[in-house]
Amino acid sequence: NNKSVEITGFSREEVFGQDLVKVYISEEFRDQVSMVLTNALRGQETANFEFPLFTKNQQRVEVLLNATTRRDVTGRPIGMIGVGQDITARKQVEQEKSRVAQELQNFIDTA
Repeated sequence: NNKSVEITGFSREEVFGQDLVKVYISEEFRDQVSMVLTNALRGQETANFEFPLFTKNQQRVEVLLNATTRRDVTGRPIGMIGVGQDITARKQVEQEKSRVAQELQNFIDTA
């Protein structure tokens, strides 16, 4: 979709037909991401799964994934819908807050 193109820098043509997990997910997270997607196909949904994705320019993007089972009228799983959100900026703010808090604690401890 358009947001994926914007986040990753890859065009639709470049990603069409590619195995998302094998091609675009770093090796250390492939098994976990694959399991989240497989579980959704089996009816077990996952919310708020975080993992890094690397862009065409090798920039690290932090992604929050929600994998939801798509079901037919009888309730049988027939696919899955994955929604990923770029949370890179949020993660950077959290890290900065932790760093500042640690600095303040160190200042208090040494005063």
